[in-house]
Amino acid sequence: MKIAVLIPCYNESKTVAKVVKDYRAALPEADIYVYDNNSTDGTDEIAREAGAIVRYEYRQGKGNVIRTMFREIEADCYLMIDGDDTYPAENAREMVDLVLNKKVDMVVGDRLSATYFTENKRPFHNLGNKLVRGLVNTLFKGDIRDIMTGYRAFSYQFVKSFPVLSKGFEIETEMTIHALDKNLSLKSIPVEYRDRPEDSVSKLNTYSDGFKVLKTIARLFKEYRPLNFFGIFAGLCALIGLIGFVPVLVEYFATGLVPRFPTLIVSTVMFVCALLLLVCGFVLDTVAKKHRQLFEINLNILRLLKDKGE
Repeated sequence: MKIAVLIPCYNESKTVAKVVKDYRAALPEADIYVYDNNSTDGTDEIAREAGAIVRYEYRQGKGNVIRTMFREIEADCYLMIDGDDTYPAENAREMVDLVLNKKVDMVVGDRLSATYFTENKRPFHNLGNKLVRGLVNTLFKGDIRDIMTGYRAFSYQFVKSFPVLSKGFEIETEMTIHALDKNLSLKSIPVEYRDRPEDSVSKLNTYSDGFKVLKTIARLFKEYRPLNFFGIFAGLCALIGLIGFVPVLVEYFATGLVPRFPTLIVSTVMFVCALLLLVCGFVLDTVAKKHRQLFEINLNILRLLKDKGE
């Protein structure tokens, strides 16, 4: 069984050597890949000296790096970590075993159930993690404790069937929602989290990257749950129409007259909009179900091709 450790890096010269050595000790049989994303501090040379296989992705952004990693590397199990030395190597073997022996498609290293809230020194990151977790689990009927963790293990079929669309840090959210929507096997395990060393700078922008994550959740909710998405707006339009229509109707029954024609017209337009939105939701929901069916067929084909290749 081939194991690949994937480490996307951007200016992690302070910590990358330790990360490579720690995971080499934890998984001596694994190939350790460091993908350098335009670092200017010599991260690539330090990683190479530590024993990693160094490759490059010149399109900036974590999502771009992971897209290239997933496309280029062949393995039976993929362990993804950050190069900032915030995730302990002690959990690596357990996560890999869950993929290889228990056939789990994605193992999530759950920081939020362990030490994240005490170790992390950025309060808005804590709030953002809670908000994202609540939204994803509510909208997609999941029970994932940590949506945005960068510590994950994947099966071959997950890596080769996951369409990476995000370019930046919203990639972890996209992975989680994809797995929930496609009913893939998920497992969360608590992992210790330690904050970055003082001289190591986070690349995550709390506000701009947080907005991108929320936008990704909205986009995927529309694409994966279109009936629910358009149903919400259809309900709002119908409610507005009803609020305007009821007084007009009451007045008509009382006097036999309809003096407020503009209100009646607006209410009628809102009812028509609600109906159109609901029809869009039903049509797109059928399309989304067909995509899930094709995904299952493609998974079977992927498995057959992998078995033949072995």
